[in-house]
Amino acid sequence: MIVSANQPYFSPFPGFFSKAYHSDTLIVLDDVQFPQGTTWISRNRFKNDHGTFWMTIPVWKKGLGLQPINQVRICYEGRWTRKHMESIKTAYGNAPYLSDHLRFIEDMFSGRFEKLIDLNMAIIRYLLQCLRIKTNLILLSELGIKGRSTALLIEICKAVGATTFLAQKQVAKFLDPEIFRENRITFRSFPYTPPVYPQLWGDFLANLSTFDLVFNCGPKAQGILLGNGSVHNSLHP
Repeated sequence: MIVSANQPYFSPFPGFFSKAYHSDTLIVLDDVQFPQGTTWISRNRFKNDHGTFWMTIPVWKKGLGLQPINQVRICYEGRWTRKHMESIKTAYGNAPYLSDHLRFIEDMFSGRFEKLIDLNMAIIRYLLQCLRIKTNLILLSELGIKGRSTALLIEICKAVGATTFLAQKQVAKFLDPEIFRENRITFRSFPYTPPVYPQLWGDFLANLSTFDLVFNCGPKAQGILLGNGSVHNSLHP
């Protein structure tokens, strides 16, 4: 079994889903500390006529100290939900497939999600469905495992019976392959190349939210993602 792990990003970039596709199981690291600074867990980039723009989900932090990701609550003060919805419609109004996803986007900003993890997981599952990727998702909190860095990943592999751990090459340099070998787990990394696809608003910009790919390319999104980011023949021990 090939296992990978990732924090629950907000509207993740295509590399998140490339890794998921090449894994039997993706462990969502929901029970680790929520970063105190800027983070992909609560924001991501989209594209409009001015270039990229950030979409951020406000969360409650003040006076709460260090929080695990799965306890962070969304702050619904202000008009940001309406502004985000308007930004999507303005930026992607001419995208060929926006209308196919408007109902879900409206649900995203409906205010029904109390916690950030619930919003992010709804988005991740939706985009997996759009990309026809059937990878199994398991929350770290469901495994009851604590730890840090490589040691945590080893315990995850043991808990789910994984024989191989998969990581993007850019992240692999922060892990210790020797510890995986000592625990009889194969460590593999792969170089991820962002897919290039038709985009609105001028020159192509890589690594935006996967919604940009889906809005612009619809049913062709999976083929574009895997055709440019395939790792079938580029796994490295």
